[in-house]
Amino acid sequence: MGVNLLRRLKMRIVLVEDNTMLAEGVVKILTDVGHSVDFFVDGGEADQHLKWEGADFAIIDINLPSLDGISLTKRIRERNQSFPIIILTARSAMDDRVNGLDAGADDYLVKPFKMEELAARIRALSRRNVNLLPESESIGDLTYNRASRRLYFEEMAIELTRRELTLFEIFLCRKGQYVSKSTLTDTQYGIGSDIRMNAVELSVSRLRKKLLGHRISITAARGIGYMLDEHLEG
Repeated sequence: MGVNLLRRLKMRIVLVEDNTMLAEGVVKILTDVGHSVDFFVDGGEADQHLKWEGADFAIIDINLPSLDGISLTKRIRERNQSFPIIILTARSAMDDRVNGLDAGADDYLVKPFKMEELAARIRALSRRNVNLLPESESIGDLTYNRASRRLYFEEMAIELTRRELTLFEIFLCRKGQYVSKSTLTDTQYGIGSDIRMNAVELSVSRLRKKLLGHRISITAARGIGYMLDEHLEG
Protein backbone atom coordinates (compact mmCIF):
# COMPACT_ATOMS: atom_id res chain seq x y z
CA MET A 1 0.00 0.00 0.00
CA GLY A 2 2.76 2.43 1.03
CA VAL A 3 4.91 1.78 -2.04
CA ASN A 4 1.85 2.05 -4.29
CA LEU A 5 1.07 5.44 -2.76
CA LEU A 6 4.60 6.66 -3.41
CA ARG A 7 4.47 5.41 -7.00
CA ARG A 8 1.14 7.15 -7.59
CA LEU A 9 2.35 10.47 -6.21
CA LYS A 10 5.61 10.54 -8.21
CA MET A 11 7.05 13.21 -5.97
CA ARG A 12 9.90 15.56 -6.70
CA ILE A 13 12.18 15.19 -3.71
CA VAL A 14 15.07 17.43 -2.77
CA LEU A 15 17.89 15.75 -0.84
CA VAL A 16 20.49 17.93 0.88
CA GLU A 17 23.30 15.77 2.28
CA ASP A 18 27.10 16.18 2.24
CA ASN A 19 27.80 12.47 2.79
CA THR A 20 27.84 11.28 -0.82
CA MET A 21 27.79 7.57 0.04
CA LEU A 22 24.67 7.99 2.15
CA ALA A 23 23.12 10.26 -0.48
CA GLU A 24 23.66 7.68 -3.22
CA GLY A 25 21.75 5.09 -1.18
CA VAL A 26 18.86 7.49 -0.54
CA VAL A 27 18.70 8.54 -4.19
CA LYS A 28 18.58 4.90 -5.32
CA ILE A 29 15.72 3.87 -3.03
CA LEU A 30 13.66 6.90 -4.11
CA THR A 31 14.32 6.69 -7.84
CA ASP A 32 13.60 2.95 -7.79
CA VAL A 33 9.96 3.78 -7.00
CA GLY A 34 9.75 6.44 -9.70
CA HIS A 35 10.57 9.72 -7.99
CA SER A 36 12.70 12.57 -9.25
CA VAL A 37 15.49 13.48 -6.83
CA ASP A 38 17.41 16.75 -6.88
CA PHE A 39 20.58 16.22 -4.84
CA PHE A 40 22.60 19.01 -3.23
CA VAL A 41 25.68 18.99 -1.01
CA ASP A 42 25.61 22.71 -0.22
CA GLY A 43 22.82 24.21 1.88
CA GLY A 44 22.97 27.60 0.18
CA GLU A 45 22.63 26.08 -3.29
CA ALA A 46 19.70 23.98 -2.11
CA ASP A 47 18.05 27.10 -0.67
CA GLN A 48 18.22 28.93 -4.02
CA HIS A 49 16.87 25.89 -5.85
CA LEU A 50 13.96 25.49 -3.43
CA LYS A 51 13.21 29.22 -3.53
CA TRP A 52 12.61 29.15 -7.29
CA GLU A 53 11.42 25.61 -7.98
CA GLY A 54 10.04 24.31 -4.69
CA ALA A 55 9.61 20.58 -4.06
CA ASP A 56 7.07 17.98 -3.00
CA PHE A 57 9.31 16.73 -0.19
CA ALA A 58 12.71 17.58 1.31
CA ILE A 59 15.28 15.52 3.21
CA ILE A 60 17.84 17.81 4.85
CA ASP A 61 20.99 17.06 6.84
CA ILE A 62 21.79 19.40 9.73
CA ASN A 63 25.54 19.75 9.12
CA LEU A 64 25.92 21.33 5.68
CA PRO A 65 28.41 23.66 3.98
CA SER A 66 27.38 27.30 3.45
CA LEU A 67 23.99 27.04 5.19
CA ASP A 68 23.14 24.53 7.91
CA GLY A 69 20.00 22.39 7.80
CA ILE A 70 18.23 24.21 10.63
CA SER A 71 18.68 27.59 8.93
CA LEU A 72 17.65 26.12 5.59
CA THR A 73 14.47 24.70 7.11
CA LYS A 74 13.64 28.06 8.71
CA ARG A 75 14.05 29.84 5.36
CA ILE A 76 11.75 27.33 3.66
CA ARG A 77 9.01 27.90 6.22
CA GLU A 78 9.50 31.68 6.18
CA ARG A 79 8.66 31.53 2.46
CA ASN A 80 5.46 29.68 3.41
CA GLN A 81 6.56 26.57 1.54
CA SER A 82 4.64 23.79 3.25
CA PHE A 83 6.01 20.55 1.75
CA PRO A 84 7.10 17.91 4.31
CA ILE A 85 10.67 18.03 5.62
CA ILE A 86 12.67 15.28 7.30
CA ILE A 87 15.82 16.39 9.14
CA LEU A 88 18.82 14.02 9.16
CA THR A 89 21.38 14.34 11.92
CA ALA A 90 24.28 12.42 13.38
CA ARG A 91 23.63 14.09 16.71
CA SER A 92 21.56 12.22 19.27
CA ALA A 93 21.09 15.13 21.71
CA MET A 94 17.47 15.99 22.37
CA ASP A 95 18.16 19.72 21.86
CA ASP A 96 19.12 19.13 18.22
CA ARG A 97 15.93 17.18 17.54
CA VAL A 98 13.82 19.88 19.20
CA ASN A 99 15.60 22.64 17.25
CA GLY A 100 14.89 20.84 13.99
CA LEU A 101 11.20 20.44 14.75
CA ASP A 102 10.93 24.02 16.04
CA ALA A 103 12.49 25.25 12.79
CA GLY A 104 9.60 23.68 10.87
CA ALA A 105 10.68 20.11 10.15
CA ASP A 106 7.95 17.46 10.24
CA ASP A 107 10.16 14.59 11.36
CA TYR A 108 13.78 13.65 12.01
CA LEU A 109 16.07 10.64 11.69
CA VAL A 110 19.27 10.09 13.67
CA LYS A 111 22.17 8.58 11.71
CA PRO A 112 22.88 5.78 11.13
CA PHE A 113 19.42 4.69 10.00
CA LYS A 114 18.01 1.95 7.80
CA MET A 115 16.72 2.90 4.37
CA GLU A 116 13.49 1.04 5.13
CA GLU A 117 12.88 3.39 8.06
CA LEU A 118 13.42 6.46 5.91
CA ALA A 119 11.03 5.07 3.29
CA ALA A 120 8.41 4.44 5.99
CA ARG A 121 8.72 7.99 7.33
CA ILE A 122 8.32 9.39 3.80
CA ARG A 123 5.22 7.27 3.22
CA ALA A 124 3.65 8.44 6.50
CA LEU A 125 4.31 12.12 5.82
CA SER A 126 3.14 11.78 2.21
CA ARG A 127 -0.20 10.32 3.32
CA ARG A 128 -0.60 13.11 5.83
CA ASN A 129 0.21 15.76 3.23
CA VAL A 130 -2.29 14.34 0.72
CA ASN A 131 -5.02 14.20 3.34
CA LEU A 132 -4.49 17.89 4.17
CA LEU A 133 -5.29 18.97 0.62
CA PRO A 134 -8.85 20.22 0.11
CA GLU A 135 -11.10 18.09 -2.10
CA SER A 136 -11.90 21.14 -4.24
CA GLU A 137 -9.78 24.17 -5.01
CA SER A 138 -10.64 27.31 -6.94
CA ILE A 139 -8.28 29.21 -9.18
CA GLY A 140 -9.36 32.04 -11.46
CA ASP A 141 -13.00 31.26 -12.21
CA LEU A 142 -12.37 27.49 -12.34
CA THR A 143 -12.74 24.79 -9.70
CA TYR A 144 -10.62 21.66 -9.56
CA ASN A 145 -12.07 18.57 -7.85
CA ARG A 146 -9.28 16.27 -6.64
CA ALA A 147 -11.58 13.32 -5.96
CA SER A 148 -12.88 13.17 -9.53
CA ARG A 149 -9.77 14.79 -11.07
CA ARG A 150 -12.01 17.11 -13.09
CA LEU A 151 -11.73 20.82 -13.80
CA TYR A 152 -14.95 22.84 -13.93
CA PHE A 153 -16.13 26.22 -15.11
CA GLU A 154 -19.31 26.73 -13.12
CA GLU A 155 -20.93 23.28 -13.65
CA MET A 156 -19.37 22.53 -17.01
CA ALA A 157 -16.32 20.24 -17.13
CA ILE A 158 -13.29 21.37 -19.11
CA GLU A 159 -11.95 18.40 -21.03
CA LEU A 160 -8.25 17.81 -20.50
CA THR A 161 -6.12 15.00 -21.86
CA ARG A 162 -4.24 12.83 -19.37
CA ARG A 163 -0.99 14.75 -19.93
CA GLU A 164 -2.73 18.12 -19.72
CA LEU A 165 -4.36 17.03 -16.46
CA THR A 166 -1.01 15.95 -15.01
CA LEU A 167 0.48 19.30 -16.01
CA PHE A 168 -2.38 21.21 -14.42
CA GLU A 169 -2.04 19.26 -11.16
CA ILE A 170 1.69 19.99 -10.99
CA PHE A 171 1.13 23.68 -11.66
CA LEU A 172 -1.73 23.92 -9.17
CA CYS A 173 0.35 22.33 -6.38
CA ARG A 174 3.08 24.90 -7.06
CA LYS A 175 0.88 27.85 -7.92
CA GLY A 176 2.95 31.03 -8.09
CA GLN A 177 6.24 29.09 -8.40
CA TYR A 178 8.27 28.27 -11.46
CA VAL A 179 8.50 24.60 -12.45
CA SER A 180 11.40 23.56 -14.68
CA LYS A 181 10.91 21.75 -17.97
CA SER A 182 12.99 18.84 -16.71
CA THR A 183 10.66 18.42 -13.73
CA LEU A 184 7.61 18.45 -16.00
CA THR A 185 9.27 15.90 -18.30
CA ASP A 186 10.13 13.55 -15.39
CA THR A 187 6.60 13.75 -13.99
CA GLN A 188 4.81 13.30 -17.31
CA TYR A 189 7.01 10.70 -18.97
CA GLY A 190 9.08 9.16 -16.17
CA ILE A 191 12.63 9.72 -15.00
CA GLY A 192 15.24 9.08 -17.69
CA SER A 193 12.71 9.02 -20.51
CA ASP A 194 13.99 9.94 -23.96
CA ILE A 195 11.51 12.74 -24.59
CA ARG A 196 12.39 16.03 -26.23
CA MET A 197 11.69 19.22 -24.33
CA ASN A 198 9.47 20.50 -27.17
CA ALA A 199 6.95 17.77 -26.27
CA VAL A 200 6.48 19.48 -22.90
CA GLU A 201 6.31 22.88 -24.59
CA LEU A 202 3.52 21.59 -26.82
CA SER A 203 1.57 20.20 -23.85
CA VAL A 204 1.92 23.49 -21.97
CA SER A 205 0.76 25.42 -25.05
CA ARG A 206 -2.36 23.25 -25.38
CA LEU A 207 -3.17 23.57 -21.69
CA ARG A 208 -2.68 27.33 -21.83
CA LYS A 209 -5.24 27.60 -24.66
CA LYS A 210 -7.84 25.66 -22.66
CA LEU A 211 -7.35 27.95 -19.65
CA LEU A 212 -7.57 31.12 -21.75
CA GLY A 213 -10.30 33.50 -20.59
CA HIS A 214 -10.57 31.96 -17.11
CA ARG A 215 -8.31 34.44 -15.28
CA ILE A 216 -5.45 31.95 -15.23
CA SER A 217 -2.07 32.45 -16.85
CA ILE A 218 0.90 30.19 -17.53
CA THR A 219 4.01 32.31 -17.92
CA ALA A 220 7.41 31.14 -19.15
CA ALA A 221 10.83 32.32 -17.99
CA ARG A 222 13.78 31.36 -20.18
CA GLY A 223 16.12 28.95 -18.39
CA ILE A 224 13.80 28.65 -15.37
CA GLY A 225 10.50 27.08 -16.47
CA TYR A 226 6.76 27.75 -16.30
CA MET A 227 4.53 29.24 -13.62
CA LEU A 228 0.75 29.07 -13.25
CA ASP A 229 -1.03 31.90 -11.45
CA GLU A 230 -4.39 33.63 -11.38
CA HIS A 231 -4.99 37.23 -12.36
CA LEU A 232 -7.69 39.82 -12.83
CA GLU A 233 -8.60 40.43 -16.45
CA GLY A 234 -9.24 43.80 -18.05
